[in-house]
Amino acid sequence: MRALLIEHDHVSLGGPIWRAFEKHGYEIERFLVVPESNYSNPNIEVNFPVFSNYDVIVPMGAPYGAYEDERIGKWLTPELAKLKTAHNDGIPIFGICFGGQLMARALGGSVARSPKAELGWFEIESDDKTLIPTGPWFEYHWDRWTLPKAALEIARSEVASQAFVMGRTLGVQFHPEIDSQVLQEWLAMEGGCAEVEAEGVDVERLREQTKREQPFSDKRAFDLVDTFLRRVATSAVEKVD
Repeated sequence: MRALLIEHDHVSLGGPIWRAFEKHGYEIERFLVVPESNYSNPNIEVNFPVFSNYDVIVPMGAPYGAYEDERIGKWLTPELAKLKTAHNDGIPIFGICFGGQLMARALGGSVARSPKAELGWFEIESDDKTLIPTGPWFEYHWDRWTLPKAALEIARSEVASQAFVMGRTLGVQFHPEIDSQVLQEWLAMEGGCAEVEAEGVDVERLREQTKREQPFSDKRAFDLVDTFLRRVATSAVEKVD
């Protein structure tokens, strides 16, 4: 079995999500969309792999907006089309943050700027705690989705919808892949600490909290992948036009 992790930038590490899929016997294949050399000039031509060659697709996060067609449209538009086709073909898709936003847009919803950012560890409201526990989950986003009409929202916060299912697709706004290593990669990016501090978040406290939370968040990530594969990935195919 093969799982394709679509990494939209060079710091989209999979953390416990990688390990959870490997536990289930999946061979992880990583595909980098925007290399580090193009980080500030991301509107590049991309030759995506053939999605039908994979048993699961995991679109990861990104520092870009899923609505920024002028900024990243050369690869954003093709990826949206390929993800829609994969969904209609019944390939299970687990979209994380930007990846969840991509799935919302690809399936008929939309994405826009949030009224405020969510950064750090948050409890969320869940209608199905066996699929999406209340957390805490790690949030790192400035955007949010409006769901497709046929999607079922599972969880939410005061700021944004946090999880939905539609056929064999699961989209989450939070970051189940976070651990201390992943967070450090994000903060080490140029301007990483500054953008977090600009939202009133203490970076050192965030590091400490992530280290303290990691044993529990790792388990939640494993449980989330387990339930996704057992329940969502085996659901009836729900096609969109």
